[in-house]
Amino acid sequence: MYLKTLAVGGAVACSAILGHLYSTGKESKESKDNNRTCHPARIKFETRPWDSNWDKMKPDKKALENLTDEEKEGKITKAVRHLYLVRHGQYEIEETDPKKRILTELGRAQAKKTGERLQSLLGDKVTHFHISTSPRATETGNIILQHFNTEDIPVVYSDLIVEGAPCEPVPTPEVWKPEPWQFHQDGARIEAAFRNLVHRAHPSQKADSHEIIVCHGNVIRYMVCRALQFDPEGWLRMTLANGSLTHIAIRPNGNVSLKGLGEKGHLAPDMVTYN
Repeated sequence: MYLKTLAVGGAVACSAILGHLYSTGKESKESKDNNRTCHPARIKFETRPWDSNWDKMKPDKKALENLTDEEKEGKITKAVRHLYLVRHGQYEIEETDPKKRILTELGRAQAKKTGERLQSLLGDKVTHFHISTSPRATETGNIILQHFNTEDIPVVYSDLIVEGAPCEPVPTPEVWKPEPWQFHQDGARIEAAFRNLVHRAHPSQKADSHEIIVCHGNVIRYMVCRALQFDPEGWLRMTLANGSLTHIAIRPNGNVSLKGLGEKGHLAPDMVTYN
């Protein structure tokens, strides 16, 4: 009885939706074809083509034609770059002095759990560390570093990936309203960070790389939008927990995969925060 009711209800809902969409008088052949199904794929959305040379590192096919196989080796990328973007742990958000906006006790515990998770995922595969110079991110990064043997791993502390206002979000938030100059200044810096860190591997890179980037929620969300070629103005529509992991893979042909966004399963429910 339940299945029969569900089927009838679904048919009625489908008819109502299609009736609203297509009941404009005389039916065209296209609308008749569309009326045969209630599949959402029938709804048309505006799309734009993927820019395969988004990082300006796509090899020139014509330039490769006259090269020997040995010469081509130095021109063609074969490795995959894996980026693991970590949002810092919970911090003293009420402090007005940036230097005092350090991690809370819970924030340090979150960073420890995140370090353990990254160690279990990557082991000795980590090739690079990039850490924001903001105190809360630097502290988070240093706790994560304790879980790795960093003797042979480059560790870079960068001003480029400190927190900021990447671009004016759409829709406009009701509370958070930076000044236009903040978007102008921070946006250029965070875009520079994206271009510096998010790109396909250089042809000289022979093996896949696994890079850990410890920074901030706004920076991560903006980079995700840019990497996927989504409108960056939508960055604030996502929310990332403290200590969460976001995994982006960049393939040799420039294709990008978002393998994980704001993953926080390594944190117990009572350890999940968003400040």
